[in-house]
Amino acid sequence: MPRIAGVDIPEKKKVLFSLQYIHGIGPKVAASILAKTGIDGDRRTHTLTPDELTSISKEIDERYVVEGALRRQVQQDIQRLKDIHCYRGERHRKGLPARGQRTRTNARTRKGRKKTVAGKKGVKG
Repeated sequence: MPRIAGVDIPEKKKVLFSLQYIHGIGPKVAASILAKTGIDGDRRTHTLTPDELTSISKEIDERYVVEGALRRQVQQDIQRLKDIHCYRGERHRKGLPARGQRTRTNARTRKGRKKTVAGKKGVKG
């Protein structure tokens, strides 16, 4: 498997899609990387020469924040929000949605499994 930016990328897929296995590189960025390096996105990864792999890797290292550095940067941004006690930081701290989504229903991804609360058995009278 070829390694680019410290990540093993699939060799049987097209280069355009293989690059997207790197955290921080999506379709648009992958296309721009290939355009700058002059490599056709429809080629398979295993057909690339070592020089082409090096040029892709160099382009990524020079222009983009990817993988571990990107994950670290995102965590630092979230930690900063928590430290300054802003609304978004408090939502992150409580494990609730931070971007205004409703929580009365849905929001199970952030809140976790349902916690059943005992209700009234029945009102006599």
